[in-house]
Amino acid sequence: MNADEPADAEKAAAQETAARETAAAGQELSSHRETEPHSNDIAHRLNWLRAGVLGANDGIVSVAAIVVGVAGATSEAGPILAAGAAGVVGGAVSMALGEYVSVSSQRDSQRTLIEKERRELAEEPEAELAELAAIYEAKGLTPETAATVARELTDHDVLAAHLSAELNIDEADIVSPWHAAFASAVAFTIGAILPMLAILLPPPGIRVPLTFTSVLVALALTGALGAWIGGGSRSKAAVRVVVGGALALAATFAIGNLLGASGVV
Repeated sequence: MNADEPADAEKAAAQETAARETAAAGQELSSHRETEPHSNDIAHRLNWLRAGVLGANDGIVSVAAIVVGVAGATSEAGPILAAGAAGVVGGAVSMALGEYVSVSSQRDSQRTLIEKERRELAEEPEAELAELAAIYEAKGLTPETAATVARELTDHDVLAAHLSAELNIDEADIVSPWHAAFASAVAFTIGAILPMLAILLPPPGIRVPLTFTSVLVALALTGALGAWIGGGSRSKAAVRVVVGGALALAATFAIGNLLGASGVV
């Protein structure tokens, strides 16, 4: 028997064991990626959901304050309906315009940065490669590893590599301002439906108390949901929005009641 055969057998066994461990680690990593919400898609969905909750919260508070204020001045359903409808339409349009302008400005800024990076890559590819390697080296990689990572990422998708490392931008993640405006308007309108129904459907004697109760309960739920999505304290968030909503309703009702009692309206 060759003296080298035991050593070769041990080496082969060690390599086989290492291969099995690597495969097991790969399977575990794949399973982890499937079960953990690390993807940008999930993060964006959560952001949209949180924005929707906040938009609905705005619809609840603003429209409830309007209808309760009018109900404090008069018990007639006509003026309450007119004021509430105006509040719903005006608020939804305002939310949509604000979101459209905000997202449009953000999109224009991102596109400018992307075009600037694309131009720099075309004009100074070597300098950009060195810059990318320096970024990864500053994060703790050795110069050799950083250079290898930068080169491989450049070969895969040079623009995406630089946008991610330098600007934290994904070219595919630029939000449409029209989508944002539509979502904001819809969320506001959905939130505004509750106070409108609560103030118009019940008999005049219980309109205001029922609206107060239903609105504060809804605010507690939306506040807790928004905090849960954002990873914050649900109880603290619920208390904050309930207190703020209660103050808004009390203030507008008091003003409406005062104006109604004085004969101004």
